[in-house]
Amino acid sequence: MDADEKRRRAEEKRAGVFADELAKLRRRRAALEAKEARLLADAYALTLEQRSRIGSVSSRERDMPLRSMALELGMAVRVNDRSMQTQMHDAHELVERFPQTMEALVEGRVSRAHAQVIQDAGRVIEDPVDRASFERVVLVEAERQTVPRTKTYARQRAAVLDPRPLQERHDTAIRQRRVWVTDLDDTLSALTIVGGNVYIHGAYHRLTTQGTTIKNVDRAKRRAYAAARAEAEANGSDGAPAEDAEPWFDERTLDEIRCDLALDMLLAGSPVIDPTDPTTGGGLGAIRAEVQITIPITTLTGVTSSGAELNGVTPVDPDTARRMAGTVKIWERVMTDPITGVVTAVDRYQLHPSQTRYLNARDVTCRTPGCRRPAKLCHIDHSKDFAHGGKSCNDNLCNECARHHTLKHATNWHVEQLPGGILNSPAPAGRPTTATHPPASPSSPPATTADSPSHPSDPIARTLAQGGRR
Repeated sequence: MDADEKRRRAEEKRAGVFADELAKLRRRRAALEAKEARLLADAYALTLEQRSRIGSVSSRERDMPLRSMALELGMAVRVNDRSMQTQMHDAHELVERFPQTMEALVEGRVSRAHAQVIQDAGRVIEDPVDRASFERVVLVEAERQTVPRTKTYARQRAAVLDPRPLQERHDTAIRQRRVWVTDLDDTLSALTIVGGNVYIHGAYHRLTTQGTTIKNVDRAKRRAYAAARAEAEANGSDGAPAEDAEPWFDERTLDEIRCDLALDMLLAGSPVIDPTDPTTGGGLGAIRAEVQITIPITTLTGVTSSGAELNGVTPVDPDTARRMAGTVKIWERVMTDPITGVVTAVDRYQLHPSQTRYLNARDVTCRTPGCRRPAKLCHIDHSKDFAHGGKSCNDNLCNECARHHTLKHATNWHVEQLPGGILNSPAPAGRPTTATHPPASPSSPPATTADSPSHPSDPIARTLAQGGRR
């Protein structure tokens, strides 16, 4: 073994040590946060006792014990008393209504952030038995997934048990749509728009597509200018065109372009600067929004009223999902059996193969833990390289974003895919890591234990409606 190989193995071993130590520290932190939550819950319970002894019906007087306690605790740790009051309430709710989550936090099996998303999603469930069932199922997901994925799954599961149908909750929530301005530092301000998720995601996608088009035009202009300079140099000139002949290049980032486009269209109705050629692409104004809707066939047909998702991240009210899936002709539809997940119908005229559509529905996002890039923007990767005998079958394919796809091929990370889309990714030094599962679907049967070889999303029973080309 040469020196370089020894150094590489030693560095990989150190990386494994770092990972193990970090995991231990996080478990200790979770246990400490559980103790803090218990203390705050006890403090809140004491204020409830004090309040019960107040004979006055005045809400102000009855709130004084809680306000006083929050102020005293807040001053002790330099936290605003209103914020402390909220923390006390959340801690009391966690201890009293979510005992399984509290136990997992004490044991360090989940973080405080995981516990918070379970609590936030589950507080709408009034029935104690249903809430306990919700906790048990979501904790399985929380122990093996990141906080954002746990949050998505927890919301989906809570929606199933919420006595209010999703359409009613959407109709109530949509009345909170609004726009406001927040002034920032250095003469900047933020314009925030809260509205229907389909419209917000669609607007963001349109801005991104328009911005990417501007960047592509600028890139082509730069290449043409560089070629002209090279040709001039080859012909014996000094290769330096006159200063007034040098074209203007767009130095803005994609984020800056998106912002400029949004303000242009709000103030002027269309992009003020459009470098595209309208004879080829129709100009920036011709670019339309694209979103991806995932909807169970039972929701599409009106049998149920839940489970529809936008870009695999946020729920969509069933009326909007059905309307868009049924009227927009450019959308692809893939029907899957709600029990087995087997593809039952495909729009044959679409250009995407059924495997890609299935994998997009199964994976939802990049499969690397913590990555939330939508599957439709990822690469379809062979877990076992095709060049090394890997097959182009669903059990050997998964979505990886460009960053993590490159990481896999450029380092010693490798992926072994187990049945049901479960990925096992040993660290470079051979240290075992936790297997990662596809995002769970609320329409799937619940898992019962973290050691179960199956997963509630294997396979996913839903319908994918995806716009545009991959």
